Amino acid sequence: MAELKHWPMQPEKVDWSSNMADHKTIIKELDDENKLDERMVHIDRVARVVKGGRRFRFRALVVVGDHKGKVGAGVAKGLDVTSAITKATDKAKKSMITVPLYKGTIPHETEAKVSGAKILVKPASVGTGLIAGGVVRTVLEVTGINNALSKSLGSANKINIAYATIKALSEVEPASKWVTNNQKSPAKKAAAAAKKVEKAEAK
Repeated sequence: MAELKHWPMQPEKVDWSSNMADHKTIIKELDDENKLDERMVHIDRVARVVKGGRRFRFRALVVVGDHKGKVGAGVAKGLDVTSAITKATDKAKKSMITVPLYKGTIPHETEAKVSGAKILVKPASVGTGLIAGGVVRTVLEVTGINNALSKSLGSANKINIAYATIKALSEVEPASKWVTNNQKSPAKKAAAAAKKVEKAEAK
């Protein structure tokens, strides 16, 4: 009799394609939510004088933002351009601030000074656009500000201008925290009431 051959049973095939597609969709959505606009603003070649001569490295200025009010800037050095940009991007992400936006602009005027650079930023009506140039424009764009007026005074150092712009934006307060002249302190209210009483008695 011929011997019967027992073939190994093949495992049941499972279609994982649909599950993998779902996971890819979820990962893509998370990436879109956490996506940052990373912009390399300036690259410098710097030198350090040592006993054997001069050693050259690269210094990068990077600005990152999510176009929803968060922005940060970082400066770092590296042996090559890629490493300098990577380090600067990491620094910028760690130093991000949140800016309160109002209808595509800032709620009020703000200014700041870093070293010799002084930056003035003013709110603007819808349709004005960004009246800014250079580093200031880049910082405002990645922050998510669509309408604003700006003026750069003093030094033209791009690093100082970037940090001055971010410092100015960090001092912006939402309307809920504004202190106006109409909000008198209890002492002033009491003094005003006393004056009214004195005037009434004098009559």
